[in-house]
Amino acid sequence: MKSFSCMLLLFVLMTASLSAAAEEDIQERFDRANASFNEGQYDKAIQDYDAVLSRYPDFMEAYFNRGMAFYRKGKLDEAISDFSRVISARPKQFDALNSRGLAYLKKGDNERAADDFTRVIAENPKLIETYYNRGIAYRGMGKHDQAIEDYDKVLSLRPNDSNAYNSRGIAYLGKATADFKRACDMGSKDACENLKEMAGKK
Repeated sequence: MKSFSCMLLLFVLMTASLSAAAEEDIQERFDRANASFNEGQYDKAIQDYDAVLSRYPDFMEAYFNRGMAFYRKGKLDEAISDFSRVISARPKQFDALNSRGLAYLKKGDNERAADDFTRVIAENPKLIETYYNRGIAYRGMGKHDQAIEDYDKVLSLRPNDSNAYNSRGIAYLGKATADFKRACDMGSKDACENLKEMAGKK
């Protein structure tokens, strides 16, 4: 059985205008970095964000956007560091929390990912993709019941979401596998046969 599940991304670049006192070339460099990001030139974007932050170290939008560029390059630790810097300054910045959760999820740090997604949901309980992504994290932690609850929530808000149906099915399968394994360990021959049968169908 195919168990691939894609994360649902919510990446939107932050834009900002520096104060009138800011040097014009820095604003231009920030805008150029955003343009490079949108063109997929992440190394170039990171260089320009670096230059902006060297002059304006409290410019949170530049940290967030650079974190996104690092994420796209697969530099997850660097991305997490930048997102964390934004969250430290703005604890309820849900897009930074969500993005850090995605980076943790991609690293396989499911517990921290779930924690970030839970904080996002507390701020925006109708953000469907976050329930979906937290469901993936819960599955990775073996918390199949919680994953099923999250997929139920997705389907209550978006009834025709095939990804959510598939992922919920995988969560039910994971729960069933755990039950069969426990029963098999307790001596149930039927459960052991069920485990073998399920393994053969994958």
